Order: sequence, then C-alpha cells, then structure tokens
Amino acid sequence: MISLRDRPAFIAFAPFALAALCLSEPAGAQAARQGKQPAEAAPAGKESAGEIPAKFVPVTDGWDHERREVMVPMRDGVKLFTVILVPKGAKGAPILLTRTPYDAKKLTRHAESSHLGPVLQGYDNATDVIVEGGYIRVVQDVRGKYGSEGDYVMNRPLRGPWNRTEADHATDTYDTIDWLVKNVPESNGRVGILGISYDGFLPLMALVNPHPALKVAVPMNPMVDGWMGDDWFHYGAFRQQNMPYVHDQEATRGNDVLWWTSHYDDYDMYLAAGSAGELGRRHGIEKLGFWRKFLEHPAYDAFWRDQAMDRVLAAQPLKVPVMIVHSLWDQEDIYGAIAVYEALEPKDVTGDRVFLVLGPWHHGQMIADGSSLGALRFGSDTALTFRREILRPFLDQHLKDGAPKADVPNVAAFETGTNAWRRLPSWPAGCASGCTVKRTPFYLGAGLKAGFEPPKRSEKAENAYEEYVSDPAKPVPYRARPIQAVGYDTTRSWSRWLVDDQREASGRPDVLAFVSDVLTVPVKVSGRPVANLVASTSGTDSDWVVKVIDLHPDEVAGQPEMGGYQLMVSVDIFRGRYRESFETPRPLAPDEPLLYRFALPTANHVFLPGHRIMVQVQSSWFPLYDRNPQSFVPSIFEAKPGDFRKAVQRVHHSPGAASFVELPLVTTP
Repeated sequence: MISLRDRPAFIAFAPFALAALCLSEPAGAQAARQGKQPAEAAPAGKESAGEIPAKFVPVTDGWDHERREVMVPMRDGVKLFTVILVPKGAKGAPILLTRTPYDAKKLTRHAESSHLGPVLQGYDNATDVIVEGGYIRVVQDVRGKYGSEGDYVMNRPLRGPWNRTEADHATDTYDTIDWLVKNVPESNGRVGILGISYDGFLPLMALVNPHPALKVAVPMNPMVDGWMGDDWFHYGAFRQQNMPYVHDQEATRGNDVLWWTSHYDDYDMYLAAGSAGELGRRHGIEKLGFWRKFLEHPAYDAFWRDQAMDRVLAAQPLKVPVMIVHSLWDQEDIYGAIAVYEALEPKDVTGDRVFLVLGPWHHGQMIADGSSLGALRFGSDTALTFRREILRPFLDQHLKDGAPKADVPNVAAFETGTNAWRRLPSWPAGCASGCTVKRTPFYLGAGLKAGFEPPKRSEKAENAYEEYVSDPAKPVPYRARPIQAVGYDTTRSWSRWLVDDQREASGRPDVLAFVSDVLTVPVKVSGRPVANLVASTSGTDSDWVVKVIDLHPDEVAGQPEMGGYQLMVSVDIFRGRYRESFETPRPLAPDEPLLYRFALPTANHVFLPGHRIMVQVQSSWFPLYDRNPQSFVPSIFEAKPGDFRKAVQRVHHSPGAASFVELPLVTTP
C-alpha cells in the first residue's frame, strides 16, 4: 500500500477537492446523482447501540486449566488480589503459592493460550515443575500493589516498632493460606510457598508463626539484609543504580510512572549529578517513603538490624522444611541466602528441615536455561538439573499424598571450574566426606605478586606497600562503558555483570592487581573468602573493593575468547567509615595503616592447573555504588562537589602489616 505522501501531489489532493464539492450539495441530491436511496436519519436524541457487552465471559471449555481471580480478605479487612490456576480435573492437588509486588495478573498471563505452560512461562514460575507436577498455582499481589487493596511499604517489617499496623507479610500469608485451604476444593490442604528475590523474601516472612497447612518453603535469591549485602547497601556503600527500582516501585500502585534517564551511559548520568541525594532530588523521589528511609538510616542502625531476616529467623522456632536456593553470581542478592542458611542450619537437629542449593547462576536463573552464564559454559543445563532432580522431588515429598522421600542432599553445590554437582552434608564442607576446609592466607606482596608465602622480614620499609591515586572525578567503572541502566529485557546485560572480564580494570593505574604464579595443582575454595586489607589513605574516608579472580591461561583450547579471561569468583566493597562500627561512622586517620576485615560472598570454585589467582584492589566501583568523597562528611547522600577529593591509597604488605585474603581452601587426606 502506498501512503499519500508517496503519491504525486495532484492525486493526493484530488479526493479532498471532490469531498469539498460533495459538501456543497444536499444529501438527497448526492444520493440521487449516484442512483441511491437517501439513508434514513436516526431518530432525534437516540444513538446506535454499543457493541461491547456489559460482561463478556470467555469460552474456556477447551482449556487445560481454570483461572479464578478473587479478592482474599485479610484480618484487618484489606482484600488482596489473587489468581488461582487449577489444572482441569484436579483432585487432592497441592497448592504452590507466590506472593509478589510485581503484578500477579501479568505473572500468570505470559501468553494467550489455553495451556497452563505458556501462561506461566516467565519470571517466578518454575513452569515445568508446576505443570508436570499437577500443582494448583496461586499468585497474589501484596497489599498496596496492582490489584490489591491497602498501603504498600517496601519490605514491610513485622508488626512492632517499625510497623504499628495490625498486619505484616507473616499475617497476610497466614490469612491467605487459611482462605485457600477452605475455598479451593480441588486442593489436598497442603501449601508450599516459593519465590525469587522480593518474592523470595516473602517465603521467609511466611516462616514467622506459619500456618499449619504450610508444609514447605523455597526462598530463592531472597532479599534478607538490605544493608549488609543485598539490594540497598554493601557494608555501607550505597547501591545507587537501584534508585530507578525504588522510584518505579513506590511512585504508583501499578508502576505506571517510570524513572527517566538523561544520558545513554549511566556512568555519565550519575557522575553529572554528583551525589545520590542530588540525583534523587532531580528525579523527585524525596516524595517516596522508602527513599526518605535511606536518607534517615545510612548506617546499620536498629532500622536495618531489626528487619534482617537472618536475625529474625534465628529467633524463631523452625517448624517448616526450607530449601534455600543461592546463585553464585547473584548480581542483586548475593548475601541473603547464605546468611539465612547459617541462621537456620543449627536449628535442624534432625537433619531433615534445612536444605541449601548453590548453582552457577545469575539472579533468578534457576528457573531459566542454566547451561551458560555470559562467557562461561557449564556442559549441561544446570538449572534444569536443579528443577528436575532437586526441586520437584523435594516439593512432591512434602506436598503430595504418598510421594516418596526425595533423594536430596542437605547441600547440593555446583562446583565451578570442574563444572560438577557435589552432594555435601553441610556448608561449607568441601566434599562429601574426608576433607576439611581451612582458612588459608593468600598474601598480597611486593611487586604486585601474590601467593601463600607470607612477606619476608628482609623486605625494605620503602617497598612495604603498593599505591595508587583514587580520583572521585574519574571513578573506576564496574563494567565496560557505556554502562546500561539496570534492566531485564533481552537488550541489556545487567544479569551478567558479575562474570564480566576484569582485564580492563586491571590495566587502570587506580587498580592494583596482585597475581600468583601459574598453578601446578588444583586449588579449591568452598565458603566465604575474607579480606584482611591493611591499607592507608591520605583522605579521611575511603571505599575498598576486593576481587578474587580466576586468571585463565593466555590461550584456552576450544574456547579462544577465554584466553586471559579474568573471572571474578568473589568480590565486595567496604565503606571505610564503618571500620570500627557499622552503626557509628567515624573518620579515618590520614596516612595511617588500618586493618579492614570483611567477608566476601561465598564461592565453590576450583582454580585449575595452568590458571593463576589474582586479587584486585580499588577504591570505587561506579556507578553501581555511589562515590565516596574521600573526605569525611556526615552523610555521603548530601556530599557537595567540594567534598570530593583525590587520595593516595596504599595497600601494605610488610611482615608486621601484611594484607591477605583468607581463602577457604579444601584439603583432602
């Protein structure tokens, strides 16, 4: 079809000229000239009947499931929008529940299909487990979001000093389960709850005074402690690239108003604003309650401590079997799963209540294809293995009548490097039996060398440190620029940044890269490396980023692009003002070597022969984290341009002030 603008001018204008001529004639004259009868005029004051029925009920006789949308009442009178998907012919079927702030209607309508599989294909749905297992699927909007009534509060705290209302996520889950077992006649009265991220935090809340019908919980990549190492801060450094999430989630009930960007490269946008506080003002998010809580609670005070779910659950009796699922390269919530396991595992006196899965995945990848992550190849679909051989048997055992006991180990851990699943009795165990995990110092030495030998006493004082200049005007990017905004569509690579090649960073003058000799034997680490950095700064505040890296051989047969690849195995950031106290920030003494000791995320990795171990140290990780001005100010959110100053950073390695990373080395007899 050719548009008007593609036609010659005289053709384009001709219809309009004809229309003008026709308008000058009476309607009856036009009809007579065209050999037609005049149309009968509609009676005055009446319109044609509408074509949309008052209520349209779709014909679903051919569907393999029934969809019910209901408003479930809570104890305080608020009603929550809930979608119930019941397989056709279901009888005595268990219920799998997910509670979410991400739109229950959308999460249960991924395709216009009569089949349940396509309908559930997407975020938070382990579709093959649900469909093949014959489960009744229930997804509910949390209060205040999308179709649910009530007020929304980010990670709503339990009733108490931070929540003076009658309800919280624990009571809402209890009331929801109570309603479901009484009003879904096809169920067997058993309910499991599962979810990822925020939806993984909610199964943890369900463990507080759980309903008797709740038989199992599967928190995957859960938000647990937003200050220590999940979404909002890491050891006090603010994760400012999550500001758009807070904006979109809290601006409206249905996420209708979206964060806007002013630069193609996020690095430029955050740098131009100066501080996170100023960027917040430019976007108007000071109107949002959760943003104001950031500004009011930048340190680890009671507000954060009281809500940390590992602390909450450590004080609760363990009544429900739990499978905690962790991603080794979780780009969002890499702290929480292990923290919850460490809180709950001592309560499992019978050995059949607490289970842990560690997979080689990004955030949420356990319900997607798990055969690769970025440039890494695992030789099998690790996520499919998890769902078929671990998750489904575990759910079936606890939710289905007469199901056999699942052959699931207490810890199922994928070992990267060798790319194999390991069945372990606990974490960190290293192997099934006969081996030990020993914390072993891996020293950062002179000339940017690294190894297991401590520094020699003959080392001269002038060679007792390596140094660099950290310039807040040119912060170290956390990945190659241009840096995309955080997002999950197929055009963005946010989910893969933790496995990005780090060689660009290692070549910067403001990054120290300590490297070992080539390994002649495998070196296996299982557990959390711990940074012991003896460092000084010429400023009065500083950030320290420590990365443990697998440096691949210069050439890799079968996968040339992995030649020289610098793969982060474990990495984190620490804000120096919290060296003495997480609750009370204090300025640093300029040019004084001080110890910064902090744990890095857990790893289960083998450094293979021919590889080398690298440790990188830097003082910014931008724009993922806000810049430290390197001069002490009461609140970095309010730092002014003049507060940002260059600083000389030194990492010391003398015998009396040695810097090292404790590696959890696995040894066998």
